Amino acid sequence: MTSCSPSSPSSPASSSPLVLQGFTAPLSLADFKLAAFDMDSTLISIECIDEIAAAAGRKDEVAAITEAAMRGEITDFKDSLRRRLALLRGVDEDALARVLRDRLTFNPGARDLCAALKAAGLTLVLVSGGFTYFTRHVAAELGMDFVRSNELEIVDGRLTGGLVMQEWGDICDGEEKRRMMLACAARIGASPAQCIAVGDGANDLPMMGAAGLSVAYHAKPAVRAQAMIAINDGGLDRLLDVFR
Repeated sequence: MTSCSPSSPSSPASSSPLVLQGFTAPLSLADFKLAAFDMDSTLISIECIDEIAAAAGRKDEVAAITEAAMRGEITDFKDSLRRRLALLRGVDEDALARVLRDRLTFNPGARDLCAALKAAGLTLVLVSGGFTYFTRHVAAELGMDFVRSNELEIVDGRLTGGLVMQEWGDICDGEEKRRMMLACAARIGASPAQCIAVGDGANDLPMMGAAGLSVAYHAKPAVRAQAMIAINDGGLDRLLDVFR
């Protein structure tokens, strides 16, 4: 998908309260115009790159790098992604189809939350350090308006271990997520304060820090600590509990 081009299960009941930091609920959805979402481990239950690596027998090695990057222990996301991609060199592209068919599932409440936000008039943005092969499917299923993610390079039916250069660059890291959210906000006439950003890993912190409302979903400790809302139990639709 292009830089800014358009493109259910509900959560189980939980008695555990949301963790609110820096404000008091309820808020009004009318105060927001845009919601930006991470994909892997946020809207969907898997890290797609780890599942692709399983096809190459290297899931443990790749997953260890993914975990360190999401925790913020590896601070250069671009470097961590290139290291992981190098381990996928030679994987048959059919592995992508198998991951999409057999492994990709939406997190509880993802469909309900996105539907509710769309019904309230919000623009939805998907910003992912993952891959277009999967973001296209997720965006279509959830009604995303704008998408940015990385394009895997495939030659002769196999992954090269590289990415395709796009008009905005080749790797959607934390800073690119922030830029994309703000660019889409400007395009629809919204201020940063009218943006909601939802993520789980360290590379989501730049966009979360720029948004008027930041939401950590089953997130790494450093992300939970910096978010205004932390959803630690239940599904994504628990976010709706803070709005009147």
